[in-house]
Amino acid sequence: MAEPVEQKESGSARVAESLAMAIHEHRLSPGMKLSEDEVGEIYGVSRTVVRAALQQLAHDHLVELKRNRGAFVAQPSVKEAREVFEARALLEPRTARSAAERATPEDIEILQRHIDEEHAATHAGDTGRALHLSGMFHVEIARIADQTTVADFIAQLVSRSSLIIALYWQRRTALCESHAHDALIKALARHDGAAAEEMMKHHLLDLLTSLDLRDQPSVPKSLKEALN
Repeated sequence: MAEPVEQKESGSARVAESLAMAIHEHRLSPGMKLSEDEVGEIYGVSRTVVRAALQQLAHDHLVELKRNRGAFVAQPSVKEAREVFEARALLEPRTARSAAERATPEDIEILQRHIDEEHAATHAGDTGRALHLSGMFHVEIARIADQTTVADFIAQLVSRSSLIIALYWQRRTALCESHAHDALIKALARHDGAAAEEMMKHHLLDLLTSLDLRDQPSVPKSLKEALN
């Protein structure tokens, strides 16, 4: 019996969201195969639901669908890694300036909570979650800037950065350093657009220099271990 359309869509969205979180938190490694049967067994859903979820993740550049081979967590090339960070360097500094001009006390509180949660995750040794929260900090700044189209691009770039960091990260302390985000919050709170723009430029450059942009093989673990 065919699944109702609404049930299928809600199921695929749930699976896609869970898989995306596992990718962002580096529990799923770039290059890992995502077997439809195994994913379906883990989440208790049909292959049809899994296939829809994987198609959504492929649209978001988090999964690569290979003909006659199946689905794999995307494995960005060095060229793509550089392009993603170049695009971020073009968009995010100007967005930080706009955010500084618009930030409300409530916005600053939200950003501070992101930093507090990031620090807590770091201290708990949950590096993957800390990295995810660090990325969401940047997405939140784009939201504050109130530029919907640009914010959507930044969200996609930050998402793809998770894969790039998983592959090419060499200085593991770089994304756990708090001073860059703390300084950005202070600039946003005092509505100093020029300072926020300059700090974002330096922060993104620091992220880029923390990467070893040479092709590296990934060492995937089992899908069941990663998702349970």
